[in-house]
Amino acid sequence: MSTVLILSAEQRQQIIEQALAEWPNEACGLLGGVNGRVLRVYPGANTLRSPVEYMLDPRDQIAAFQDIEAHGWEVIGIYHTHPSGPATPSLTDIARAYYPEAAYVILSLADRSHPELRAYRILGGEVSEIPIRVEA
Repeated sequence: MSTVLILSAEQRQQIIEQALAEWPNEACGLLGGVNGRVLRVYPGANTLRSPVEYMLDPRDQIAAFQDIEAHGWEVIGIYHTHPSGPATPSLTDIARAYYPEAAYVILSLADRSHPELRAYRILGGEVSEIPIRVEA
């Protein structure tokens, strides 16, 4: 489990663009990589099509898992958006944190002109923020 999540500016922008395209509903997806470094963003469909919760389409999840495994990577992050709320885990996010080895990444679009991206570890209901480093 890495102590920092590293992604490129392009990967950050990819998540933001997906979030804006799916607004006002939550967007979601997976992050594949190694040692805390994101190597690929896997956007997924939110089957709930809801502004307050998400469920990653199982077909998108399986396809991402297969590609991640084929590359010898790991699922290092699970991301979703809060279209009108803060970039902090909700009680639902905490209750549904089923992958303790993954970072939970939340993009807030409360101010759509200044999206806020934050990452967390959620272990046994305990939440701790981990830094995100965006590289050129």
